[in-house]
Amino acid sequence: MEDGTTYEGMGFGFPKIVGGEVVFNTGMVGYSETLTDPSYKGQILCMTYPLIGNYGVPSWDDLDEFGLPRYFESERIQVNGLIVNELSTVASHWDCERTLDQWLYDEKISGISGIDTRDLTKRLRVDGVMRGALCVSPDEINNNELARAMSETKYDGFNFMPEVSVSEIKEYGSHSLPPVVLIDTGVKYSIIRNIIRIGFRVICVPWDTPTIDILSYSPVGVVISNGPGDPKMCKSTIKTANDLIDLSVPTLGICLGNQIIALAGGGNTQKLKFGHRGQNKACTEVGTNRTFITSQNHGYGIEPESLRGTEFDIWYFNTDDRTIEGVTHRSKPILAVQFHPEASPGPYDCMFVFEKFKEMILNDNIGYQRQKPENMTTSSRTGTKEKKTGGRKGVSEK
Repeated sequence: MEDGTTYEGMGFGFPKIVGGEVVFNTGMVGYSETLTDPSYKGQILCMTYPLIGNYGVPSWDDLDEFGLPRYFESERIQVNGLIVNELSTVASHWDCERTLDQWLYDEKISGISGIDTRDLTKRLRVDGVMRGALCVSPDEINNNELARAMSETKYDGFNFMPEVSVSEIKEYGSHSLPPVVLIDTGVKYSIIRNIIRIGFRVICVPWDTPTIDILSYSPVGVVISNGPGDPKMCKSTIKTANDLIDLSVPTLGICLGNQIIALAGGGNTQKLKFGHRGQNKACTEVGTNRTFITSQNHGYGIEPESLRGTEFDIWYFNTDDRTIEGVTHRSKPILAVQFHPEASPGPYDCMFVFEKFKEMILNDNIGYQRQKPENMTTSSRTGTKEKKTGGRKGVSEK
């Protein structure tokens, strides 16, 4: 660890040395969904629940009605390494295809068990998340190599978008459904699943797709997804979000998308001491005092004071530490949440956020009649459309 602490245990998974930001998750179940969440890119994850792996790993071939893997949130394990107290080497479940140990080995991810995860978690809570390095080896471990791997670890100020975003446009759902553009900054499959569930098809575009290309699809709405790292590294996405706000396009931000929308609207973000990662995070709705239990995974948040003077109001706040958990625009169809309404793993208390997004689209003055901007020409980058010089009035050039 960056503070000089060393933990020794039993290695599992793939033998190698990895560095990463060490964080903890308080969830009791759902490690297959958790480990494949792109928001964990660049991190070594400590699970606080003591026994991990007892129900094994399900099959990738178990697909839902939309053709998406039912128990995974992306196409691969996203964490750099895994820390557990006790690894279950025997797995029992009707849908079990392999053990957690075998899964990590197959995907070349290192893990360590036999660690006092309670002590490690307390250390991270007191001192904050920090860089670390993990080595799994059949031979004697070289501490100098571990120290080097830790010192070379990049997280703060690093742009993970090229690693987690799609490189080309992908579409999901029936072409008979109205289109929603999803800006992929590290999206989970369950966000795609829920957009289709509420009656839209999904056009998933790279994180740095220009506004004019997004508008060329005549979307009824836009979703900015979750993802890893510092939101200020997503300058292209922030610019696009600013345009969407100016144009009053119905927009939903989730997790990283929440932070991006706040930055686009004139707010600021900050790194939290140890973030929120788990399935038991309480969030309270401003005005109603109703509290919901949410699934979360983030290390950055919106600075509350920075929203003063903007057009955004706080929608939800964290019941424990009062950090911002959601914002809404005062006059435009823009809303965002810091928690994960799609859950996966649960709880599923906040699925209504997607319904609220749908309601916002249906109430939009332009709504389904949204037309493609005039003066468009084909973009060489995406094969879609882009604006000519002096094109559509109203697109922000800030």
